[in-house]
Amino acid sequence: MARLRGISMFVAVILMIQTAFVIVMYSRNGTSSPQIDETPDKTRPDKVHILILSSWRSGSSFVGQLFGQHPDVFYLMEPAWHAWVAMYQNSANVLHMAVRDLIRSVFLCDMSVFDAYMHIKRNVSDLFQWAVSRALCSVPACDAFQRTEITNEMTCKTLCGKYPFERVEQACKTYSHVVLKEVRFFDLKVLYPLLRDPSLNLKIIHLIRDPRAVVRSREQTVKALRRDNGIVLNTNGTKVDDNKFEVMRQICRSHVQIYETATQKTPDFLKGRYMMVRFEDLVRDPTIEISAMYEFAQLKPTKKLESWLFNITHGQGPGKKREAFKTTSRDAVNVSQAWRNAVPFEKIQKIQEVCKGAMTMLGYHLVDSEMEQKDLSYEVVLPRRQYQFSWSSIKERKVK
Repeated sequence: MARLRGISMFVAVILMIQTAFVIVMYSRNGTSSPQIDETPDKTRPDKVHILILSSWRSGSSFVGQLFGQHPDVFYLMEPAWHAWVAMYQNSANVLHMAVRDLIRSVFLCDMSVFDAYMHIKRNVSDLFQWAVSRALCSVPACDAFQRTEITNEMTCKTLCGKYPFERVEQACKTYSHVVLKEVRFFDLKVLYPLLRDPSLNLKIIHLIRDPRAVVRSREQTVKALRRDNGIVLNTNGTKVDDNKFEVMRQICRSHVQIYETATQKTPDFLKGRYMMVRFEDLVRDPTIEISAMYEFAQLKPTKKLESWLFNITHGQGPGKKREAFKTTSRDAVNVSQAWRNAVPFEKIQKIQEVCKGAMTMLGYHLVDSEMEQKDLSYEVVLPRRQYQFSWSSIKERKVK
């Protein structure tokens, strides 16, 4: 009996320890209670945190640059890339938590989070796509440029790559806005702990693009996406091509989930902190759309940015050789419609079958024939007023 009593006490102690551990872990993740943190806005930090939420090849690098070139913004492009590369044998759902914890630390300018994904001795250039960040190409991260200048990626790589990694955190702390662009979230609810976190002032810009245009762009960067495809499809580390559009199916589902979650029975902590942007609207009238995004993000445009914006949306197109993740000067409107002449109608039919629900919800017309597809006078993007788009706290804008 004494032995049994001792075993029972031992089990009880173990259970108490496990319970305490679970409580601590859930508290850290912001999910210890289903109650909403209703901390008044006036208690939130002055620093503004913006998450550009999108999917691969949807124009998110372009949108990231619209923020990244702003002198008040510390911008990083897809820091979660490091987590996916390090743990590529896991699924996207499993990696959600690691990615969420990583971007929370980055938003708070705590770059020690990269210790888990990088070697100890590292430079600024060890960050994924670091050179597209003006903040990492100018003081205090790099002495080559002033922070009010529009920076060039190639020049930045030449002049700034060898600066110590400590400069990343040092620079981040000097900016009023931290903007991150991510394509590795498939469920808005994963971000609830960050939206409830009183140490963050988080707003979400959800960027979408016509799936037919996305597929056309993905086909130009097949090799660059094979590992990510494997994670999305949970292939235990095997790199795969998306020949049957199964990744696109998951992407379209995620856009629906994010949009519905944010606009239907919106939780209190998300009100006024979510904005949907369609890439097609952006390239057709960049001045209006970017002004709205800046207003949402509490930023004011500068003359240099306005000049750069015109050049980036109306310049000459790139040559035949294209690289993934590059923002180049081109006629953006033509790029957004290029799929109509470049993709066979049979493939368009398959894409529409896979993404029909998302396309209908988000304002994209289906084409019923090759004639409709190639007839550029046939409008495939509905004007904003013809469907229920929620623009959050943005004031109603005129649609031309």
